[in-house]
Amino acid sequence: MSEDKSTETTPKQHKLPALPASTIWMISFGFLGVQMAFSLQSSNMGRIFQTIGADPTRLGAFFILPPLAGLVVQPLVGYYSDRTWMPKLGRRIPYLLIGAVVAVIVMCLLPNAGSLGFGYASAAALWFGAITILFMDLSSNVAMQPFKMMVGDMVNDQQKGFAYGVQSFLSNTGAVLASIFPFLLTAIGVANTAKKGVVPQSVVVSFYVGAIILIICSLFTVFRVKEYDPTTYARYHNIDVNANKEGGGMFHLLAKAPRVFWTVTVVQFFCWMAFQYLWTYGTGAIAKNVWQAINPASAGYQAAGNWFGVMSAVQSIAAVIWSLVISRVPNNLHKQAYSLGLGLGAIGFVSVFFIHSQGMLFVSFILIGIAWASMMAFPFTILTNALSGANMGTYLGLFNGSICLPQIVASVASFGIFPLLGSSMPTMILVSGILMAVGALSVGIVHETYAE
Repeated sequence: MSEDKSTETTPKQHKLPALPASTIWMISFGFLGVQMAFSLQSSNMGRIFQTIGADPTRLGAFFILPPLAGLVVQPLVGYYSDRTWMPKLGRRIPYLLIGAVVAVIVMCLLPNAGSLGFGYASAAALWFGAITILFMDLSSNVAMQPFKMMVGDMVNDQQKGFAYGVQSFLSNTGAVLASIFPFLLTAIGVANTAKKGVVPQSVVVSFYVGAIILIICSLFTVFRVKEYDPTTYARYHNIDVNANKEGGGMFHLLAKAPRVFWTVTVVQFFCWMAFQYLWTYGTGAIAKNVWQAINPASAGYQAAGNWFGVMSAVQSIAAVIWSLVISRVPNNLHKQAYSLGLGLGAIGFVSVFFIHSQGMLFVSFILIGIAWASMMAFPFTILTNALSGANMGTYLGLFNGSICLPQIVASVASFGIFPLLGSSMPTMILVSGILMAVGALSVGIVHETYAE
Protein backbone atom coordinates (compact mmCIF):
# COMPACT_ATOMS: atom_id res chain seq x y z
CA MET A 1 0.00 0.00 0.00
CA SER A 2 2.76 2.44 0.99
CA GLU A 3 4.56 1.57 -2.22
CA ASP A 4 1.50 2.59 -4.28
CA LYS A 5 1.19 5.84 -2.35
CA SER A 6 4.85 6.64 -3.01
CA THR A 7 4.32 6.00 -6.68
CA GLU A 8 1.44 8.47 -6.74
CA THR A 9 3.58 11.27 -5.30
CA THR A 10 6.77 10.62 -7.23
CA PRO A 11 7.89 13.32 -9.68
CA LYS A 12 7.52 10.79 -12.47
CA GLN A 13 3.76 11.41 -12.48
CA HIS A 14 4.23 15.13 -13.17
CA LYS A 15 7.60 15.78 -14.68
CA LEU A 16 8.96 18.55 -16.81
CA PRO A 17 8.22 17.77 -20.45
CA ALA A 18 10.98 17.45 -23.02
CA LEU A 19 11.38 20.74 -24.85
CA PRO A 20 12.10 21.19 -28.54
CA ALA A 21 15.75 22.05 -29.17
CA SER A 22 14.59 25.38 -30.65
CA THR A 23 12.96 26.36 -27.35
CA ILE A 24 16.09 25.51 -25.38
CA TRP A 25 18.12 27.69 -27.75
CA MET A 26 15.67 30.59 -27.39
CA ILE A 27 15.72 30.35 -23.58
CA SER A 28 19.45 31.02 -23.70
CA PHE A 29 19.83 33.19 -26.80
CA GLY A 30 20.07 36.43 -24.87
CA PHE A 31 23.04 34.94 -23.03
CA LEU A 32 25.09 35.66 -26.16
CA GLY A 33 24.54 39.39 -25.72
CA VAL A 34 25.09 39.39 -21.96
CA GLN A 35 28.35 37.51 -22.31
CA MET A 36 29.49 40.02 -24.90
CA ALA A 37 29.12 42.67 -22.20
CA PHE A 38 31.06 40.61 -19.67
CA SER A 39 33.78 39.74 -22.19
CA LEU A 40 34.26 43.33 -23.31
CA GLN A 41 34.56 44.22 -19.65
CA SER A 42 36.95 41.41 -18.66
CA SER A 43 39.22 41.62 -21.71
CA ASN A 44 39.50 45.42 -21.68
CA MET A 45 39.12 46.41 -18.04
CA GLY A 46 42.80 46.22 -17.15
CA ARG A 47 43.65 48.03 -20.37
CA ILE A 48 41.10 50.80 -19.76
CA PHE A 49 42.14 51.49 -16.17
CA GLN A 50 45.85 51.47 -16.94
CA THR A 51 45.22 53.76 -19.92
CA ILE A 52 43.40 56.35 -17.76
CA GLY A 53 46.24 56.24 -15.22
CA ALA A 54 45.55 53.55 -12.62
CA ASP A 55 48.55 52.34 -10.60
CA PRO A 56 49.35 48.77 -11.80
CA THR A 57 50.04 47.68 -8.21
CA ARG A 58 46.51 48.74 -7.26
CA LEU A 59 44.60 47.29 -10.20
CA GLY A 60 43.00 44.70 -7.93
CA ALA A 61 41.00 47.46 -6.21
CA PHE A 62 39.00 48.10 -9.38
CA PHE A 63 38.43 44.39 -9.95
CA ILE A 64 36.78 44.02 -6.53
CA LEU A 65 33.74 46.04 -7.57
CA PRO A 66 32.23 43.75 -10.26
CA PRO A 67 32.13 40.54 -8.18
CA LEU A 68 30.97 42.52 -5.16
CA ALA A 69 28.04 43.73 -7.25
CA GLY A 70 27.24 40.17 -8.34
CA LEU A 71 27.49 38.88 -4.78
CA VAL A 72 24.77 41.28 -3.68
CA VAL A 73 22.54 41.46 -6.74
CA GLN A 74 22.21 37.88 -7.97
CA PRO A 75 20.76 36.39 -4.75
CA LEU A 76 18.27 39.27 -4.64
CA VAL A 77 17.26 38.70 -8.27
CA GLY A 78 16.79 35.02 -7.53
CA TYR A 79 14.86 35.58 -4.31
CA TYR A 80 12.48 38.19 -5.67
CA SER A 81 11.99 36.59 -9.08
CA ASP A 82 10.95 33.36 -7.31
CA ARG A 83 8.14 35.45 -5.81
CA THR A 84 7.28 37.44 -8.95
CA TRP A 85 4.67 36.69 -11.59
CA MET A 86 3.64 39.18 -14.29
CA PRO A 87 1.07 37.58 -16.64
CA LYS A 88 2.42 39.28 -19.78
CA LEU A 89 6.13 38.88 -19.01
CA GLY A 90 6.58 36.00 -16.57
CA ARG A 91 8.80 35.38 -13.57
CA ARG A 92 12.40 35.95 -14.71
CA ILE A 93 12.00 38.04 -17.88
CA PRO A 94 11.08 41.34 -16.14
CA TYR A 95 14.48 41.32 -14.42
CA LEU A 96 16.21 40.42 -17.68
CA LEU A 97 14.69 43.46 -19.37
CA ILE A 98 15.66 45.90 -16.61
CA GLY A 99 19.23 44.60 -16.48
CA ALA A 100 19.71 44.69 -20.24
CA VAL A 101 18.51 48.29 -20.62
CA VAL A 102 20.73 49.60 -17.81
CA ALA A 103 23.71 47.58 -19.11
CA VAL A 104 23.37 49.15 -22.55
CA ILE A 105 23.50 52.66 -21.08
CA VAL A 106 26.54 51.95 -18.91
CA MET A 107 28.40 50.19 -21.75
CA CYS A 108 28.27 53.45 -23.66
CA LEU A 109 29.73 55.37 -20.69
CA LEU A 110 32.57 53.14 -19.44
CA PRO A 111 35.05 53.39 -22.36
CA ASN A 112 34.69 57.18 -22.30
CA ALA A 113 36.15 57.49 -18.80
CA GLY A 114 39.24 59.15 -20.27
CA SER A 115 37.41 61.36 -22.76
CA LEU A 116 35.46 63.63 -20.44
CA GLY A 117 38.22 66.06 -19.56
CA PHE A 118 38.99 64.67 -16.11
CA GLY A 119 42.74 64.43 -16.77
CA TYR A 120 45.23 61.56 -16.75
CA ALA A 121 45.34 59.60 -13.47
CA SER A 122 42.93 62.08 -11.88
CA ALA A 123 40.69 60.96 -9.05
CA ALA A 124 37.65 62.01 -11.09
CA ALA A 125 38.59 59.80 -14.07
CA LEU A 126 39.33 56.81 -11.86
CA TRP A 127 36.15 57.25 -9.81
CA PHE A 128 34.07 57.64 -12.96
CA GLY A 129 35.58 54.41 -14.29
CA ALA A 130 35.03 52.60 -11.00
CA ILE A 131 31.40 53.69 -10.69
CA THR A 132 30.53 52.84 -14.28
CA ILE A 133 32.17 49.42 -14.03
CA LEU A 134 30.17 48.83 -10.84
CA PHE A 135 26.88 49.68 -12.54
CA MET A 136 27.83 47.74 -15.66
CA ASP A 137 28.37 44.64 -13.58
CA LEU A 138 25.25 45.20 -11.50
CA SER A 139 23.08 45.45 -14.61
CA SER A 140 24.84 42.62 -16.45
CA ASN A 141 24.31 40.35 -13.45
CA VAL A 142 20.62 41.27 -13.30
CA ALA A 143 20.32 40.46 -17.02
CA MET A 144 22.37 37.24 -16.88
CA GLN A 145 20.86 35.40 -13.95
CA PRO A 146 17.35 34.96 -15.45
CA PHE A 147 18.77 32.85 -18.31
CA LYS A 148 20.33 30.37 -15.86
CA MET A 149 17.14 30.31 -13.80
CA MET A 150 14.87 29.64 -16.78
CA VAL A 151 16.88 26.51 -17.59
CA GLY A 152 16.37 25.33 -14.01
CA ASP A 153 12.67 26.23 -14.22
CA MET A 154 11.78 24.72 -17.59
CA VAL A 155 14.29 22.02 -18.62
CA ASN A 156 14.13 18.45 -17.33
CA ASP A 157 17.10 16.49 -15.94
CA GLN A 158 17.69 14.60 -19.17
CA GLN A 159 18.01 17.82 -21.23
CA LYS A 160 19.67 20.00 -18.61
CA GLY A 161 23.21 19.07 -19.58
CA PHE A 162 22.38 19.92 -23.18
CA ALA A 163 20.73 23.20 -22.14
CA TYR A 164 23.69 24.42 -20.11
CA GLY A 165 25.95 23.26 -22.92
CA VAL A 166 23.94 25.46 -25.31
CA GLN A 167 24.23 28.30 -22.84
CA SER A 168 27.98 27.79 -22.70
CA PHE A 169 28.11 27.69 -26.51
CA LEU A 170 26.20 30.97 -26.87
CA SER A 171 28.14 32.55 -24.04
CA ASN A 172 31.44 31.78 -25.67
CA THR A 173 30.24 32.80 -29.13
CA GLY A 174 29.43 36.19 -27.64
CA ALA A 175 32.85 36.24 -26.00
CA VAL A 176 34.54 35.52 -29.35
CA LEU A 177 32.80 38.46 -31.01
CA ALA A 178 33.52 40.81 -28.11
CA SER A 179 37.17 39.81 -27.81
CA ILE A 180 38.08 40.33 -31.46
CA PHE A 181 36.21 43.60 -32.01
CA PRO A 182 39.16 45.90 -31.07
CA PHE A 183 41.52 43.83 -33.25
CA LEU A 184 39.16 43.85 -36.26
CA LEU A 185 38.36 47.53 -35.91
CA THR A 186 42.07 48.33 -35.80
CA ALA A 187 42.58 46.23 -38.95
CA ILE A 188 40.01 48.31 -40.86
CA GLY A 189 41.57 51.58 -39.79
CA VAL A 190 39.92 52.57 -36.49
CA ALA A 191 42.52 54.20 -34.23
CA ASN A 192 44.10 51.86 -31.69
CA THR A 193 46.08 54.58 -29.92
CA ALA A 194 45.02 57.91 -28.46
CA LYS A 195 46.48 60.76 -26.49
CA LYS A 196 47.65 59.99 -22.98
CA GLY A 197 44.78 59.06 -20.66
CA VAL A 198 42.23 58.50 -23.45
CA VAL A 199 40.89 55.05 -24.36
CA PRO A 200 41.44 54.26 -28.09
CA GLN A 201 38.44 54.40 -30.43
CA SER A 202 38.91 50.69 -31.28
CA VAL A 203 37.83 49.91 -27.70
CA VAL A 204 35.12 52.61 -27.47
CA VAL A 205 33.37 51.49 -30.67
CA SER A 206 33.58 47.85 -29.56
CA PHE A 207 31.53 48.70 -26.47
CA TYR A 208 28.94 50.53 -28.58
CA VAL A 209 28.51 47.53 -30.90
CA GLY A 210 28.32 45.18 -27.92
CA ALA A 211 25.55 47.28 -26.37
CA ILE A 212 23.46 47.07 -29.54
CA ILE A 213 23.88 43.29 -29.81
CA LEU A 214 23.04 42.85 -26.11
CA ILE A 215 19.63 44.47 -26.42
CA ILE A 216 18.80 42.68 -29.69
CA CYS A 217 19.67 39.22 -28.34
CA SER A 218 17.79 39.81 -25.09
CA LEU A 219 14.66 40.76 -27.02
CA PHE A 220 14.80 37.42 -28.86
CA THR A 221 14.38 35.62 -25.54
CA VAL A 222 11.74 38.09 -24.31
CA PHE A 223 9.51 37.60 -27.36
CA ARG A 224 10.12 33.90 -28.06
CA VAL A 225 9.99 32.29 -24.60
CA LYS A 226 6.86 31.83 -22.52
CA GLU A 227 7.58 30.88 -18.91
CA TYR A 228 5.39 28.38 -17.03
CA ASP A 229 2.72 30.07 -14.93
CA PRO A 230 2.87 29.37 -11.15
CA THR A 231 0.30 26.55 -11.25
CA THR A 232 1.97 24.74 -14.17
CA TYR A 233 5.40 25.25 -12.63
CA ALA A 234 4.26 23.75 -9.33
CA ARG A 235 2.70 20.74 -11.08
CA TYR A 236 5.79 19.99 -13.17
CA HIS A 237 8.11 20.30 -10.17
CA ASN A 238 5.77 18.42 -7.80
CA ILE A 239 5.72 21.24 -5.29
CA ASP A 240 2.96 23.29 -3.67
CA VAL A 241 1.93 26.33 -5.70
CA ASN A 242 3.09 28.56 -2.82
CA ALA A 243 6.42 26.77 -2.32
CA ASN A 244 8.39 29.57 -4.00
CA LYS A 245 6.97 32.04 -1.47
CA GLU A 246 7.87 29.87 1.50
CA GLY A 247 10.99 28.34 3.02
CA GLY A 248 12.19 31.40 4.92
CA GLY A 249 14.72 34.06 4.04
CA MET A 250 17.86 33.65 1.99
CA PHE A 251 20.08 32.75 4.93
CA HIS A 252 17.63 30.12 6.13
CA LEU A 253 17.50 28.60 2.67
CA LEU A 254 21.30 28.72 2.46
CA ALA A 255 21.52 26.68 5.65
CA LYS A 256 19.28 24.04 4.01
CA ALA A 257 21.23 23.91 0.73
CA PRO A 258 22.13 20.42 -0.51
CA ARG A 259 25.67 19.23 0.24
CA VAL A 260 26.64 19.41 -3.43
CA PHE A 261 26.06 23.18 -3.25
CA TRP A 262 29.03 23.46 -0.90
CA THR A 263 31.35 20.93 -2.51
CA VAL A 264 31.01 22.49 -5.96
CA THR A 265 31.60 25.87 -4.30
CA VAL A 266 35.02 24.62 -3.15
CA VAL A 267 35.94 23.78 -6.75
CA GLN A 268 34.60 27.12 -7.97
CA PHE A 269 36.70 29.02 -5.42
CA PHE A 270 40.02 28.01 -6.96
CA CYS A 271 38.85 28.26 -10.58
CA TRP A 272 37.43 31.76 -10.34
CA MET A 273 40.48 33.06 -8.49
CA ALA A 274 42.53 31.79 -11.44
CA PHE A 275 40.43 33.64 -14.02
CA GLN A 276 40.35 36.82 -11.95
CA TYR A 277 44.14 37.06 -12.20
CA LEU A 278 43.98 36.37 -15.95
CA TRP A 279 41.58 39.27 -16.47
CA THR A 280 43.58 41.58 -14.20
CA TYR A 281 47.09 40.81 -15.45
CA GLY A 282 46.62 39.10 -18.85
CA THR A 283 47.24 42.16 -21.02
CA GLY A 284 50.26 43.19 -18.94
CA ALA A 285 51.69 39.66 -18.96
CA ILE A 286 51.50 39.39 -22.76
CA ALA A 287 52.87 42.93 -23.18
CA LYS A 288 55.86 42.09 -20.99
CA ASN A 289 56.58 38.60 -22.36
CA VAL A 290 55.95 39.17 -26.07
CA TRP A 291 56.30 42.93 -26.73
CA GLN A 292 58.67 43.77 -23.84
CA ALA A 293 56.36 46.72 -23.17
CA ILE A 294 55.33 48.02 -19.76
CA ASN A 295 54.13 51.55 -20.63
CA PRO A 296 50.31 51.49 -21.15
CA ALA A 297 50.53 54.47 -23.51
CA SER A 298 52.99 52.74 -25.85
CA ALA A 299 51.99 51.23 -29.19
CA GLY A 300 53.48 47.90 -28.07
CA TYR A 301 51.33 47.77 -24.96
CA GLN A 302 48.16 48.65 -26.88
CA ALA A 303 49.05 46.01 -29.50
CA ALA A 304 49.35 43.52 -26.65
CA GLY A 305 45.92 44.63 -25.47
CA ASN A 306 44.50 43.80 -28.89
CA TRP A 307 46.33 40.48 -28.90
CA PHE A 308 44.94 39.60 -25.48
CA GLY A 309 41.52 40.23 -27.02
CA VAL A 310 42.38 37.87 -29.88
CA MET A 311 43.57 35.26 -27.40
CA SER A 312 40.36 35.72 -25.44
CA ALA A 313 38.54 34.99 -28.69
CA VAL A 314 40.67 31.86 -29.20
CA GLN A 315 39.77 30.85 -25.64
CA SER A 316 36.10 31.36 -26.44
CA ILE A 317 36.23 29.43 -29.73
CA ALA A 318 37.83 26.52 -27.89
CA ALA A 319 35.10 26.83 -25.27
CA VAL A 320 32.40 26.83 -27.96
CA ILE A 321 33.73 23.57 -29.41
CA TRP A 322 34.25 22.01 -25.98
CA SER A 323 30.72 23.06 -24.98
CA LEU A 324 29.32 20.97 -27.83
CA VAL A 325 31.36 18.02 -26.59
CA ILE A 326 30.34 18.27 -22.95
CA SER A 327 26.67 18.83 -23.81
CA ARG A 328 26.66 15.15 -24.80
CA VAL A 329 28.48 13.86 -21.72
CA PRO A 330 26.20 11.40 -19.84
CA ASN A 331 25.33 12.13 -16.22
CA ASN A 332 27.57 9.39 -14.84
CA LEU A 333 30.68 10.99 -16.42
CA HIS A 334 30.12 14.61 -15.34
CA LYS A 335 32.83 14.59 -12.68
CA GLN A 336 35.50 13.03 -14.88
CA ALA A 337 34.85 15.48 -17.73
CA TYR A 338 34.75 18.41 -15.26
CA SER A 339 38.10 17.50 -13.70
CA LEU A 340 39.72 16.87 -17.10
CA GLY A 341 38.64 20.26 -18.42
CA LEU A 342 40.02 22.10 -15.38
CA GLY A 343 43.29 20.15 -15.51
CA LEU A 344 43.84 21.09 -19.15
CA GLY A 345 43.12 24.70 -18.24
CA ALA A 346 45.79 24.57 -15.52
CA ILE A 347 48.37 23.53 -18.13
CA GLY A 348 47.27 26.43 -20.33
CA PHE A 349 47.71 29.00 -17.56
CA VAL A 350 51.13 27.73 -16.56
CA SER A 351 52.33 27.78 -20.17
CA VAL A 352 51.56 31.53 -20.50
CA PHE A 353 54.33 32.22 -17.99
CA PHE A 354 56.94 30.49 -20.17
CA ILE A 355 55.83 31.61 -23.65
CA HIS A 356 57.36 34.63 -25.42
CA SER A 357 55.81 34.04 -28.84
CA GLN A 358 52.48 35.34 -30.14
CA GLY A 359 51.77 32.14 -32.04
CA MET A 360 52.44 29.76 -29.17
CA LEU A 361 49.86 31.54 -27.04
CA PHE A 362 47.17 29.94 -29.21
CA VAL A 363 47.82 26.60 -27.52
CA SER A 364 47.70 28.16 -24.06
CA PHE A 365 44.37 29.84 -24.62
CA ILE A 366 42.79 26.81 -26.29
CA LEU A 367 43.46 24.89 -23.08
CA ILE A 368 42.18 27.79 -20.97
CA GLY A 369 39.01 27.81 -23.10
CA ILE A 370 38.39 24.15 -22.31
CA ALA A 371 38.49 24.97 -18.61
CA TRP A 372 36.15 27.93 -19.13
CA ALA A 373 33.54 25.80 -20.92
CA SER A 374 33.68 23.25 -18.12
CA MET A 375 33.14 25.97 -15.51
CA MET A 376 30.17 27.36 -17.43
CA ALA A 377 28.32 24.05 -17.73
CA PHE A 378 29.07 21.45 -15.07
CA PRO A 379 28.55 23.39 -11.82
CA PHE A 380 25.05 24.51 -12.80
CA THR A 381 24.07 21.12 -14.20
CA ILE A 382 25.22 19.37 -11.02
CA LEU A 383 23.52 21.89 -8.73
CA THR A 384 20.14 22.18 -10.48
CA ASN A 385 19.87 18.39 -10.69
CA ALA A 386 20.05 18.35 -6.87
CA LEU A 387 17.32 21.00 -6.39
CA SER A 388 13.62 20.20 -6.18
CA GLY A 389 12.32 23.29 -7.97
CA ALA A 390 11.24 25.22 -4.89
CA ASN A 391 13.22 28.48 -4.54
CA MET A 392 15.27 27.56 -7.61
CA GLY A 393 16.13 31.17 -8.38
CA THR A 394 17.20 31.92 -4.83
CA TYR A 395 19.57 28.96 -4.75
CA LEU A 396 21.08 29.85 -8.12
CA GLY A 397 21.50 33.44 -6.98
CA LEU A 398 23.17 32.32 -3.76
CA PHE A 399 25.37 29.95 -5.73
CA ASN A 400 26.69 32.98 -7.55
CA GLY A 401 28.63 33.63 -4.36
CA SER A 402 30.87 30.75 -5.46
CA ILE A 403 31.80 32.94 -8.45
CA CYS A 404 31.95 36.35 -6.81
CA LEU A 405 33.64 35.61 -3.47
CA PRO A 406 36.77 34.04 -4.98
CA GLN A 407 37.14 37.02 -7.30
CA ILE A 408 36.95 39.37 -4.33
CA VAL A 409 39.44 37.26 -2.36
CA ALA A 410 41.78 37.16 -5.36
CA SER A 411 41.65 40.94 -5.79
CA VAL A 412 42.29 41.63 -2.11
CA ALA A 413 45.06 39.02 -1.97
CA SER A 414 46.72 40.60 -5.01
CA PHE A 415 47.70 43.61 -2.90
CA GLY A 416 50.12 41.31 -1.09
CA ILE A 417 50.87 38.64 -3.69
CA PHE A 418 51.68 40.97 -6.60
CA PRO A 419 54.45 42.94 -4.80
CA LEU A 420 55.70 39.73 -3.17
CA LEU A 421 56.24 38.23 -6.64
CA GLY A 422 58.21 41.25 -7.82
CA SER A 423 55.18 42.99 -9.40
CA SER A 424 55.48 40.48 -12.25
CA MET A 425 52.28 40.10 -14.25
CA PRO A 426 53.44 36.89 -16.01
CA THR A 427 54.07 35.34 -12.58
CA MET A 428 50.49 36.13 -11.56
CA ILE A 429 49.29 34.01 -14.50
CA LEU A 430 51.51 31.20 -13.19
CA VAL A 431 49.66 31.53 -9.87
CA SER A 432 46.42 31.14 -11.86
CA GLY A 433 47.71 27.81 -13.20
CA ILE A 434 48.42 26.51 -9.71
CA LEU A 435 44.97 27.56 -8.51
CA MET A 436 43.28 25.86 -11.46
CA ALA A 437 45.19 22.63 -10.80
CA VAL A 438 43.93 22.64 -7.21
CA GLY A 439 40.41 23.17 -8.55
CA ALA A 440 40.75 20.14 -10.84
CA LEU A 441 41.81 17.98 -7.90
CA SER A 442 38.95 19.33 -5.76
CA VAL A 443 36.33 17.86 -8.11
CA GLY A 444 36.97 14.59 -6.25
CA ILE A 445 34.99 15.81 -3.22
CA VAL A 446 31.84 16.40 -5.29
CA HIS A 447 29.15 13.69 -5.02
CA GLU A 448 26.27 14.21 -7.45
CA THR A 449 22.73 13.82 -6.17
CA TYR A 450 19.32 14.12 -7.81
CA ALA A 451 16.23 15.69 -6.28
CA GLU A 452 13.46 13.26 -5.51
